[in-house]
Amino acid sequence: MFLPMIVFVVVVGLIVGAYFAITSLPGMMANRELDKRLRDVSFTTSDGSEVSDASVLRKMVEGPMPVVDEYMKKSRGWSWLARLIEQSGVQTTPSAILLVTVSLAGVVGFVTALFVSQPYAAPIVACIGAFLPIGFLMNRRTRRLNRFEEQFPEALDLLSRAVRAGHAFQTAMGMVADELSEPVGPEFKKAFDRQNFGLPLRDALNELSERIGNLDVRFFVTAVLIQRETGGNLAEILDNLAYVVRERFKIRRQVRVHTAHGRFTAWVLLSLPAALAVALTMINPDHMGLLFHEHMGQVMIMGAIVMQTIGYIWIRKVIKIEV
Repeated sequence: MFLPMIVFVVVVGLIVGAYFAITSLPGMMANRELDKRLRDVSFTTSDGSEVSDASVLRKMVEGPMPVVDEYMKKSRGWSWLARLIEQSGVQTTPSAILLVTVSLAGVVGFVTALFVSQPYAAPIVACIGAFLPIGFLMNRRTRRLNRFEEQFPEALDLLSRAVRAGHAFQTAMGMVADELSEPVGPEFKKAFDRQNFGLPLRDALNELSERIGNLDVRFFVTAVLIQRETGGNLAEILDNLAYVVRERFKIRRQVRVHTAHGRFTAWVLLSLPAALAVALTMINPDHMGLLFHEHMGQVMIMGAIVMQTIGYIWIRKVIKIEV
């Protein structure tokens, strides 16, 4: 049985390799020829150094299941998930997130079913495990966009100084892309590269505004586009916009100071019942065991979780002030 198995694996490998060669080699050869022609043109940067990996092709991250990626492109949820991945800055694909979500939900649900005898525990834990990858991406997106907001006034100042020194606006965008760090630098580099390879500046700036989804970036894009149509002092416009953004940060920090008591109250009200339940379980396990073994106790626990969640969301809505 060992020899036929080896023959089967070898034959399958040859068939898969031949299929890959037939379907992928022409595209790879075309891309290599295009890159060779681009190197012959000899792209150079602002400091005179030659760019060795110049390519007009947009490099996409290949996921573990390309077929799933192609299928998900036809759905509305794919665009939302792809935008979430792009805004979070994580180098992954929707198919990889889907694979991690299903695997994590299955693993945690199976482990919970082994150690917990309650029939509803495994589905609840599996749903929580399935939400963890999306929650991780949302957290990374929030942190990345917050860093972008903090660095954006510095980018406006650099653009203003470059324009005042006599550089073109496109050149100033390239300077911002080279000088500033993640995430402002890479985002401006995307816009600079796309307009440098032929995309109109209006479309490149609009794509920047859509990727970030920030009000300050929309103001910036609108101001630049209006200035290019009607004229005016662009450096002064950028200086005023940077000043407005910094003032909004000051007001936002003041609002966070005034709403700190409400946020602290929300966390206390959310954690106090759970901490009290753990303490009573350690002090008197038989008394707290009724909540977990009796049907009425289980209903009370679910009701408490739902009401705690509603109360937390309500408090968050009350203390959330848009600035």
